[in-house]
Amino acid sequence: MSDAIKPGKLALPEWRTPEGELVSCVEKIKVLNENLQELREMAQEALEDAVLMGCDEAQFRRVMQDLAAGLVNPYRKDKR
Repeated sequence: MSDAIKPGKLALPEWRTPEGELVSCVEKIKVLNENLQELREMAQEALEDAVLMGCDEAQFRRVMQDLAAGLVNPYRKDKR
């Protein structure tokens, strides 16, 4: 990432269980926050690369949204 452009600090969420309870395990929260920060850094670098190579920023953002929307939860329990 260029030194001229530094994105703002990442707002970390309060991690919750599917039932809405706060995740209380400090180690789990640490891993989740580190993963989120790594993803943000990679996404920022990918955006900068795309723009520098002449790609449309709006298209890149749509592709990133589609990527997130297409993630599959392998642990999902079918509700039938």
